[in-house]
Amino acid sequence: MRHTTADITFADRRDAGERLADALAEQHWTDPLVLGLARGGIPVADAVAERLDAPLDVLVARKIGAPDHPEFGVGAVTAEGPAFYHDESLRMLGLAPADLAETCAAERAEARRRERHYHGGDEHISCHDRDVIVVDDGLATGVTATAALRAVAEGRPRRVVFAAPVCAPESVTRLRHEANDVLCLATPEGFGAVGMWYRDFTQTTDERVVSLLEAARGRTLGD
Repeated sequence: MRHTTADITFADRRDAGERLADALAEQHWTDPLVLGLARGGIPVADAVAERLDAPLDVLVARKIGAPDHPEFGVGAVTAEGPAFYHDESLRMLGLAPADLAETCAAERAEARRRERHYHGGDEHISCHDRDVIVVDDGLATGVTATAALRAVAEGRPRRVVFAAPVCAPESVTRLRHEANDVLCLATPEGFGAVGMWYRDFTQTTDERVVSLLEAARGRTLGD
């Protein structure tokens, strides 16, 4: 079926999360945990966690930029998991992971700082032996998503699913090697950028991330 842009445009991240939650609610989950990729993935993940009656936690993945071109991501790293590098990009630029060690260390430190800020002293929720749903507001190159999924795998989950409202088709294919399943509501040709599929793509602030996590913890404690 061929979609038009109007068919698959989301009002905002909450709308996208509710529509993604509808699709995820059709599956059976064992002790699910929803992890939102900060920052934009958190409002989407919050809607999913609320619908599945699952706890919500945050995962920070930081892009590793090329020397002199930091906007061009050649890899990504999380607070604790292994760094991921896009081999084709490294070959194109004549780089090796060792050439990016300093940048990688700086981005890992920033990921750790942000996670401490978002958690406010609370412990991470364990991924061990449970279904983990990693949620973002969209999938473009897949570099940060790959680093995030590899970090989650270190926690020995029962199953890992990556879910996003809209995804670049070629990135979905690559990401299927990193997760047990990849669920995207739409995989439009001529993907462009994530923001073009939202009418309101206002940047998610740190304060919003903290607020949503606190509210989600309140829901969990209230169950």
